[in-house]
Order: sequence, then structure tokens, then C-alpha cells
Amino acid sequence: MTESAFSDPDHRIAHIDLDEETIIWRNADIEQERRIAIFDLIEENTFKPLRAVERGADGPYHLTLAVRDGRLLMTIANTEGEMVEELLLGLARFRRPIREYFAICDSYYQAIRKATANEIETIDMARRGVHNQAAELLLERLEGKIETDFATARRLFTLICVLHIKG
Repeated sequence: MTESAFSDPDHRIAHIDLDEETIIWRNADIEQERRIAIFDLIEENTFKPLRAVERGADGPYHLTLAVRDGRLLMTIANTEGEMVEELLLGLARFRRPIREYFAICDSYYQAIRKATANEIETIDMARRGVHNQAAELLLERLEGKIETDFATARRLFTLICVLHIKG
């Protein structure tokens, strides 16, 4: 990541959509996670699609996330809706972190209903750890394609997880 990605307010996501056909089912907890991730992402993010910028594309960007044939499809458009880049990322390396994240989130949601504060805190620390590792992996996979920051990668990983929910 270069400093230029963080100094230009146009290199950001202004709008994000999830491919609703990809999402089969969401419960209330997951829907809340989705809403928070999107809100936080739009409020503050760094997102610079390098190849599109090299071709003269300007931000801010509209991002659509979908899963196609086991790969993450990131469709990046400008504010006029013109596509500036499509990026496909293999998701094989994300399968385990996604599974672990779902398992720990399930434990967390159950714990907040009946566990002690210490138990909830322990589960939440584990959840953050898995989330942070997955964000680091996403940063690694985006290297040379999209410049972004850790907080943006964390929120994008949350949305990638939402796309993987099967009823």
C-alpha cells in the first residue's frame, strides 16, 4: 500500500451492493452484521482499483460483490454506473476462515443471550482474531490489484461471509 491510496478522497467506495441471488438466507443477527458492515464501510474506507486507475478511472466507486463458480466477483463501477473493472478472486483459501467465522459467530450470538460477560468477552476476542486473520488474507489476495486498508478489508470480509450463507 502506498500513501497515495490514503490521501485521495476519491479512492473509496461510495456505494456497495451484494448480489441478492448469491444470498440464500439470512437471520436477524447476520442481517444486522451486514447493515453495520455496509454502513461502516461507506462511512470510512480506502479503495483504489489499481488497473482501473492506471486506465484513467476516477472514484468514488460503486462496488458489487457476488460469488460465481466458487470465486468472488468484485464489479467496480464509477458513480455514473459505468463498469471500470471486474476482479475475480479465488475463494478456496477463504473456506476455512469463513467456516471458523460462522462457527464462532454462532457461539457468540448464543452467548450474548445467556453467558456471563467474561464468557462473551472470550468468545468475542476469538471472533475478532479469526476476523483479523481473514482480513490479512484478503489484503494479501488484493495486493497489486486493489489498494485498501485493514479496516476496509475487515468489513469486506464480513460481506464475503454474508454471501456464503446457505440456509
